[in-house]
Amino acid sequence: MTTRRAFLAGLGAACAAPLLPSVLRADAANTVLTATDVHVADYPTVNAVKWIGETMERETKGRVRLRQYHSGQLGRESEAIDMARFGAIDMTRVYAGALNNAFPLTTALCLPYAFDSVAHMRHALDSGVAQAVLDGFATRDLVGLAVYDSGARCFYNTRHPIVTPKDLHGLKLRVASSDMFIDLVRLLGANPTPMSLGDTFSGMETHMIDGAENNMRSFHSSRHFEAAHYWSQSEHSYAPDILLISRRSLEALRPGDRDLLIDTARASVPVMRRMWDESEGAARQSVADDGVAFNDVDMDAFRTAAQPIRDRYLQQPDLQALYRRIRDLA
Repeated sequence: MTTRRAFLAGLGAACAAPLLPSVLRADAANTVLTATDVHVADYPTVNAVKWIGETMERETKGRVRLRQYHSGQLGRESEAIDMARFGAIDMTRVYAGALNNAFPLTTALCLPYAFDSVAHMRHALDSGVAQAVLDGFATRDLVGLAVYDSGARCFYNTRHPIVTPKDLHGLKLRVASSDMFIDLVRLLGANPTPMSLGDTFSGMETHMIDGAENNMRSFHSSRHFEAAHYWSQSEHSYAPDILLISRRSLEALRPGDRDLLIDTARASVPVMRRMWDESEGAARQSVADDGVAFNDVDMDAFRTAAQPIRDRYLQQPDLQALYRRIRDLA
């Protein structure tokens, strides 16, 4: 297995020469695309990208293949974004919140209570909202291939149930490195602590933090339920995941292969959704069997408390226009 250290060591050696996308470093007859994800091997986004690779290999008769590095083997999402921008890797799946600061339009997908449900989110994404966000990546040497929805984000912690925002007061909660999520958690009364997903479990075990916010599937696959026994169904964000490819890697492909990859990535969205739906219920049952306590929250209280965040970010005309499209499709 290629480790992050070995990969980066090889990358360092390669940097002695002009940096080329990996598709150009492949031999003339075959192309091997590299893809990264911080999630574990059986996570729906990992399997969706695996499906893309299998489809590409089948349709090109083995000429274009994909090599995956899951479980954060090549580092955190922020590192993967930079490696894709500069062509050190080809593809990466990234949580939209990690993209908010560099790509502000993604914030519209993450705003608190922008979406009412999974059905609303999927309808909006499929009605042009996803493509509007994907089109915005071209200015930073990236190409958006697909938006993978990832369920409702909720709060979980090691101390007590959260029913109203006041129950968050004083809690130290892990958040993604997104100004919007940091602002939201602080506004709700908790102490936001930016931290990678991989460091969150040890953070809760050592009492550096009291909890986090994430979707059910990640709560289960990261085994955070072993430390945090209180899950509160706040559904405060439906922030999705985004599949990106290095622009130079995409442009280095043959035109037919380029079109095939774009079409296959789009076709992977319903594939990923089916896998998500199948696994989310199983994850919820598994953590319940392990003793996690579930509770509903006062949704009206949370929506009211989060309103200033929406008001502030929607002063940006581009965000406001996309947000209005989302709400009109509710």
